[in-house]
Amino acid sequence: MMELEEVTQDVRSRLSEERFFHSMCVMDMCEELAKIYGASVDTAKRVGIAHDVAKELSEDERIRYVMEKGICVDEIEMANTGLLHAKIGSSIAIKEYGFTEEMGQAIEAHTTGKVGMSLLAKILYIADCIGADNTDSDVEYVREMAKKNLDEAIIYDLDRVIRNMLEQKKQIHFNSVFTRNWLLGGADE
Repeated sequence: MMELEEVTQDVRSRLSEERFFHSMCVMDMCEELAKIYGASVDTAKRVGIAHDVAKELSEDERIRYVMEKGICVDEIEMANTGLLHAKIGSSIAIKEYGFTEEMGQAIEAHTTGKVGMSLLAKILYIADCIGADNTDSDVEYVREMAKKNLDEAIIYDLDRVIRNMLEQKKQIHFNSVFTRNWLLGGADE
């Protein structure tokens, strides 16, 4: 597995300064949450820095990558190709950085969530929402919530995302709905 510093440098080379700063903030929040919840700090930092490695690929590059690598995508992801960065990032992290499947799954789930998310995936999902670069009016509230109960913080964020998508009359990825139901103790499908 590639060393954290090597991963950081590769991620830096692929992203704008602003996106790289976001990734550093997510890495720092992953570290903080990993310490609270007893997860591997090193592993959490690695997924934090790498989670958006594919975020700035063009739409054509995203589509070409998933086609060439045989990555399974659904109609919503093809209609909203920005979502593909999570699956592509997972692939890059596993193939190029030597990340484990669990680490790749955490990166894959960081945008929409996923039923059965591991502790690492939950940490990354919410860290992406509450890093130091986030200036949302309720971010402090969500940060404090995340330090006490990851599931509640993720549900809070999914509620916000789903509300925004409804207001904008945009498609909602089924993983977000299924993840919310799963975390609430409801049906997974």
